[in-house]
Amino acid sequence: MKWGTKYGPDYVNRLYAMVRRHLSGDFNFVCLTDDSEGIRSEVQCLPIPPLNLQLPPGQRDGAWKKLTTFEHDLHGLRGTALFLDVDVVVVGSLDAFFEVPGEFLIIHDYARPWRTARITGNSSVYRFELGAHSDVLAYFRSHMDEVQAGFRNEQAFLSDFLHRQGKLAYWPEGWCPSFKYHGIPAWPTNYWREPFVPEGARIVVFHGECNPPDALAGRRNRAFRYIRPARWVAKYWKS
Repeated sequence: MKWGTKYGPDYVNRLYAMVRRHLSGDFNFVCLTDDSEGIRSEVQCLPIPPLNLQLPPGQRDGAWKKLTTFEHDLHGLRGTALFLDVDVVVVGSLDAFFEVPGEFLIIHDYARPWRTARITGNSSVYRFELGAHSDVLAYFRSHMDEVQAGFRNEQAFLSDFLHRQGKLAYWPEGWCPSFKYHGIPAWPTNYWREPFVPEGARIVVFHGECNPPDALAGRRNRAFRYIRPARWVAKYWKS
């Protein structure tokens, strides 16, 4: 998904190229977006379904838009879908993401050490059958105020909803590491060691502080958290 101006078409184009290099066989690559200009022709661009979320003026609906991937009829699409955030970097084979058994697979959230026992998933990478979980979106649309009051974001709500149905499962540990938590050398070695691809990684997730081009340039958006340029990004994050 791509909306607004934070991510340009180059993110979509590079993501497609990474998937093509790391996924065997044929696939349909879909981008739900409000602006398809500049996106390569191999990508099927479709509009983002309306979320119908009522917000105060100036407040954005953010990642809640991801819930529209669970429309009962998402533009007539059928089959198994692997959702990828537009700013991830694919570094290994994606074939096994379609082979792990389970109704709904997601990253086990690694945002804070004390959250490890919680059920929340990180929705940067998740797999589902199109149209199979339309009750997630239907419930959100009919209980928007309740859901937003009880959950800090869409992935917390999504994880709780599917966990209660016994459908929530997680990718094997190590497949989708966080650049921020797993790919930066510990202090003080971060001053002389470069960021790295964690062992066993297939998709490196960029969240919170910096995106792939920032990592490549050695930029972080928080003071006193130095990183050297992550030169490995250039090897994978390309069209």
